[in-house]
Amino acid sequence: MPVISQRAHLVLLAAWTILWFAVVERHGGFSWHYLQQGGKLLFQGAGRDGGLNLYAHHPELQMGPLSFLVAGVFNPFPDDVGQFLAAALMSALGLVILVLAGRSAASYFLGTGTNHQRLRQRVLIAGLAFIPMWIEVSVRFGHLDDVLALFFTALAVRSVTLGNAAGTGVFMALAMDSKPTALAFLPLLLALPRHQWLRAGLWCAGLVAVVWLPFFIGSPHTMAAAHFTIPNQPASALRWLGVGDPQTPPWDRPAQAVVGLTLGCVAVWRGRWAAVVLLGANARIVLDPSVYTYYTASVLLGTLLWDVIGQRRLVPWWSWIALLTLYGSVFVVPDDSARGLIRLGFVAVSTAYVLFWPVRDRGDRRSRGRGRPRRPTTPPAQRSRDATRGEPEATLG
Repeated sequence: MPVISQRAHLVLLAAWTILWFAVVERHGGFSWHYLQQGGKLLFQGAGRDGGLNLYAHHPELQMGPLSFLVAGVFNPFPDDVGQFLAAALMSALGLVILVLAGRSAASYFLGTGTNHQRLRQRVLIAGLAFIPMWIEVSVRFGHLDDVLALFFTALAVRSVTLGNAAGTGVFMALAMDSKPTALAFLPLLLALPRHQWLRAGLWCAGLVAVVWLPFFIGSPHTMAAAHFTIPNQPASALRWLGVGDPQTPPWDRPAQAVVGLTLGCVAVWRGRWAAVVLLGANARIVLDPSVYTYYTASVLLGTLLWDVIGQRRLVPWWSWIALLTLYGSVFVVPDDSARGLIRLGFVAVSTAYVLFWPVRDRGDRRSRGRGRPRRPTTPPAQRSRDATRGEPEATLG
C-alpha cells in the first residue's frame, strides 16, 4: 500500500464521513423524536409524567438519563435545526472514535517495534467500514444514546491503554448512564492491572449511582422500563435459537447482559481484552428480538478495536466482514430466516475467532500463531515511559 502521512488517513476518513452524512442526512432522524421527548420531559416535565417519573410513565424511552440531558441542549433550536446540529455532532464523534482507536493502539503497542505506517493503514481500512454504520446510528436513526455509549466506551479503551483506572471507571459509567446496554462492556475494567480494579470499580459504581439512583428513589415504578417489550422479528437470531415468543421473553435482556459480561471476562482472562466490545455487541445482536441496522454500529466499534488493537494483520478483515454480512445482507438477502441465520453465523464465528484463534503476540515478532498473547506485565502508561526513544506515540492523529 502507498505511504500514508500522519494526517492523510484522517483527511480521507473525514471526507468519507462528509459524503455519507450528505447522502443520509436528508432522510435521517428516524428516532430523534424519542430523544427530544425525553429531554423535554426531563427538563420541563417535573410533574406526573416527567422529571424523576420519566421511566415509570414512559418505559418506551430506553435511553439513559445522560442522553436526555445532552439531547436537551438542542431543544431551544427549531426542530429541524436541532436535529441537523445533533446529527453533525454525532457524525463528528465517529471521527473522534477513529482517532481514539488509533492512539489507543499506538500506546498499547509502544515499545514492541510496531510499524506505525501499517497501523495508520489499518485504521484507515477499518475506518472506511466503520463510518457507514456510524452514520446509520448517528444520522439515519439519530440514536444519541448509542452514540454516547460507544463514544464513552472508546474513551474507556483509551484510558485502559494509558493505565488510568479513574478514567476507565468514569468513562464506563458515562457509557452506562447513556445506554444501559453498555453494561456488557464492563469487563474492560478488568483489562487494567489487578491492583487498579477496586479504584476503577468504585469510580464506575459511584457515578452510575449518582445518575440512576434518583430515578429509582423518586419513583418506585422506574423498574417498569426494564420490562418494556418489543416484537420478536422473523429475521432475529432468536428465531434460530428456538425462541418463538411474539414479544421479548422476560429472560432475554438479563441473558444479554450475562452472556456479554461472561464472554468479556473470558476474553480478558485469555489476554484478548480488545475483543470485549465485540463480544458484548455480539451478545446483544444474537439475543435481541429486533434487527434494527443501527445495532450493527456497536459491532463495528468492536471489530475496529479488535482489528487495530487485538491483532496485527495489515488488512482489518473483521470490520469488512461485519459490514458486509450484517449490513450488506439486509439489501441482498430477501428472506428473513436467512438473514437471521447470517446474524447467528457471524456471532458464532467471530466469537470463536477472537477468543481462540492464535494471534501474534504484540511483544514478540516471531510468535505468530503460537497461542494466546501474553498479558502485559506492566501497565501501558509505564511502558510508555520506559519505551526506548525514537518510536513516536502520537502518530495516528
